[in-house]
Parts: sequence; C-alpha cells; structure tokens
Amino acid sequence: MTTWTEVFLAHWSGSSAPAVLTPHGWWSGDELVHRATGASAWLDHCGVRERVPVPALVDESPAAVALAVGAALGGRALAPLGTRLPVGDLAHAVIALGATDLVVSRQLAALAVEVGAVTNAAVHVLPDDFPPTSPSGAVVAGSDPVLVVHTSGTTGAPKAVTMTHAAMVARIEVYGDAIELAPGDRYCSASPFHHTAGVAMALTALGRGAAVVPQAWFSVDGWRAAGAAGITHALLVPTMIDLLLEAGALGDACPRVLQYGAAPIHPATLEAALVALPSTRFAQIFGQTEVSPITVLTHEDHLAGRLTSVGRPVAGLELRIEGADGDGVGELAVRAPHVFVHDDDGWRRTGDLGLVDADGYVTLRGRANDLIVRGGENIYPLEVELALAAHPGVREVAVVGVPDRRYGDLVRAAVVPVDPEAPPAVDDLIAWARARLAPFKVPNVVDLVDALPRNANGKLVRRALIDQLEGTT
Repeated sequence: MTTWTEVFLAHWSGSSAPAVLTPHGWWSGDELVHRATGASAWLDHCGVRERVPVPALVDESPAAVALAVGAALGGRALAPLGTRLPVGDLAHAVIALGATDLVVSRQLAALAVEVGAVTNAAVHVLPDDFPPTSPSGAVVAGSDPVLVVHTSGTTGAPKAVTMTHAAMVARIEVYGDAIELAPGDRYCSASPFHHTAGVAMALTALGRGAAVVPQAWFSVDGWRAAGAAGITHALLVPTMIDLLLEAGALGDACPRVLQYGAAPIHPATLEAALVALPSTRFAQIFGQTEVSPITVLTHEDHLAGRLTSVGRPVAGLELRIEGADGDGVGELAVRAPHVFVHDDDGWRRTGDLGLVDADGYVTLRGRANDLIVRGGENIYPLEVELALAAHPGVREVAVVGVPDRRYGDLVRAAVVPVDPEAPPAVDDLIAWARARLAPFKVPNVVDLVDALPRNANGKLVRRALIDQLEGTT
C-alpha cells in the first residue's frame, strides 16, 4: 500500500522546483527533503521514539514544515498544538497523547517548560536550522500515523485525530481534484499550523506536488506577501475574507482558486469577494478534522446561485442522512477512504445536521448538539442565522437556545451590526425574521453585540456566546 512518504519523495526527491516559499527566499524540493531528513536525524538525537505522536509547539514556518515532513520520514507523527492555548489545555493534550517528549521553537520555550513541568515530558528546543542530511527513511505501513491533529474544541476539549498514511494518500487525490491542485502550483493557508487547514493541508499540497507558502498567522501584510510569492491556491475563512475586504487588500493576491470554509459566509461578503477576484475560481469546502473534504461547492455552483448549499459529495465519498425528521433533516454520515475516524461499521457520524436535495446538494442545519427544541418543535440555529444574516444591517449573527421553564428552550440571537454607531432596531430585526421564518423559529430575544466569540480557527464558540449573553441578562 502506498504511503504518504512515498508520494512525497516521488514528487520532491532530486527536484529543483520550489517547494517552500517565503518573502525571504525558497527551498527547492530536494532541499526540503534534505532539511526534513535533518529534522528526522535531530529527533533521533533527542531520543524521540518512532511510531509515537510528537507534540510540538511551533507556528507555521519553513522549519515547521520541515519538522512535520521529517517526523513522517522518520516513522513518527508530528502533533502540533495550539501555541495560544493555556498551559492546562496543552498539558492535557500531551498527557492524552501518552507523549514523553515535547518539541518547541525557541520563542515558545518558556511556555513549553511550564507544560513539561506538569507532564514530565522532556522539552527539546528546535535548533535555528536543520543541517541537510541525506535521506535514510524509516519503513512505514499504510496503517501507521503520519500526523496527529486536534479538533477545534468548540464543543468540548480538543480531541486528537490520528491521520494514517493510507488515508492521507486518499485525501491527497480527493482534495487535489476538488480544488484543482496540481504539481507546480503554490498553496497558501492562512490557518494556524496546528489546525487541519494548516499542517494537514501543507502535507496534502506537498503530496500533490504543489509548493507551500507558510503563513505564521493571518495578517493583511501576510496576504500581500503571499500574493508576491505567486500563490495559485489559497485557503481563507470568511472572517479573513471580511478583514481583507475592509482593508481593500483581497485583490492584492489573485490566486487561481480560493478555497474557503470552516464557518458560514455572509452573502454580502461572498458577493464582494467575487467582484474583488473576478479571475479567481471559488470553492467552498465542507469537512471536519476527522474527514475532509466531504462536499465541495464548485465555482460553477457559485455562478448558478447555489449559495445556501455546501455543494455535493466529493468523488469516492458516500453520504447518507440518518434519523431524518419530517423535513428530511438528519445527521450526515459519510464513508470514504480518506476518513480518518469512523465507527465500527466504517461510517463516520459527523454530528452535523443537514438534508440532501434531489440534485444531491447538501444544505446544513447546524450541529446536532446545537439543536433548539422550543415547545416540542425542532429549530436549527443555522436556518435562523441565515435569515437574519440577509438583513442589510447585519454583519454577523449567531443563534443559541436558552432554557425556559414553559417551552424548554427559547431562541436568542446575537447580532453584530454593520454600523455599530447606527445599528438596526431590534424590533426591525424580529420583524425581518418573522417575514422569513415559521413563527416558532423567530427569535424571542435579539442582543446587539460588538463581536462573536471565536476560536483561533475562526469557528464560533457557542458555549462562550451563551456565557456572554447570560452575563448581559
């Protein structure tokens, strides 16, 4: 069975083509291979065992890419952790991994020492550079781990997801087709390195023969630098697109394909983005750490106006709706070779609610644990959010259920206005919702807020929003 390391080396060993690009220079494919094997040799020197997760506190950089590749070439699996998490959360993740070592970039060494003191893990500070070393390569199997990525933790503690070589190879093919990624392309993700959209997409792009353009953290200047590096493909979350539009900078990089996802996008944001990047093909990807992509909304779908859907299942993926209600809404279950975590029957129950139309397009209705039950009626927050988001005075909106003695749950909406100095009237927002939703779905309470709580990956943290709203009651 083909492994990720075999696919990677087939593209890059001996290659003079750019593999890692920054504003300060670039590494050829062959140079990346040799630096990665230098990283593997350094892990050997540190006594890090093979076939174990290697927790790491590193932000995205060429060295971080070399470390992730080197770990895989040496029969290990890098497990990048969120560098902005508190010590307690990091310690919990290290202990759960069963790790005895923790690698860290020099600028984060103090944080790692605190984590090491709690976990008894040996802390290894990365050298300023990995001396190039001739490839040796460990013998790995398709079932061996190539990477460990943690979920965002929006509904609880982050969970470790082990990505195997075989499933990663399958992911490379599916992703490459979904976003039209080919050898010679240049891929840039503005997501944090520890996120699946960061490190996992870096390994996916390299496995497709595309170069990567690392971005330590999202910024307008970083986006402009990516444009100067000639990126052909980029991944942004809707919040980033909004910020770039506000800065008049979205057009400062003109990728051939712009991939977006992780959160719903405001219709006005998407319309403005399409105008700002008229030559760019847009692709909305729906997925999760345990399996991605699940669906893709192609550029042609965008032009056809199917903007309330997340698209159709990608090639080779089976999708079905389980436990559907009278409207056809139920939990999405998927099965495919690129699924990293599944139940004993081979199906992955995603926890996402949705329905599928006659043409195979999937429309989401939110997370199963976000369901609001008001007087026995099921209310999907996403449906209410989309209705309110269409109001011209609404920038962002999130809907949650709040306990009520009579009805069980009441619907409460938090709205970020477009203009904080002249926000829409609450009565107008309720009237707007009433004209578009069944009466029982109309918010009972609407709060005007400055911002919605999001994690480092741009995802809404509903529990934090509930706590925030309770504090205003």
